[in-house]
Amino acid sequence: QVQLVESGGGLVQAGGSLRLSCAASGSIGIINAMGWYRHAPGKERELVAAILSGGTTNYADSVKGRFTISRGNAKNSVCLQMSSLKPEDTALYFCYVDVLFGPRRWGQGTQVTVSS
Repeated sequence: QVQLVESGGGLVQAGGSLRLSCAASGSIGIINAMGWYRHAPGKERELVAAILSGGTTNYADSVKGRFTISRGNAKNSVCLQMSSLKPEDTALYFCYVDVLFGPRRWGQGTQVTVSS
């Protein structure tokens, strides 16, 4: 059973920073990618950032230059450093992991709220 545990969400003023963390545990196998999606009310779910097994990173245009995804210190973990946050970054952020020969796994989500 694969489990993803997220942490680090919260309330911050515009211009502030937050760091999200996600750790995967269980029978994970070979990880192809880990990353973050977000879902805001009334909007489509959006891929925010991803890091592939070789280290390649991808970002949504809306967060380029402000967010940085990296592997965490713990095995099978990933972090998302969010800076210069804007009210439009307010959303429920979900961590995911793609593994070889397995379905995508999702975390439970962590709320990020940016006040103006």
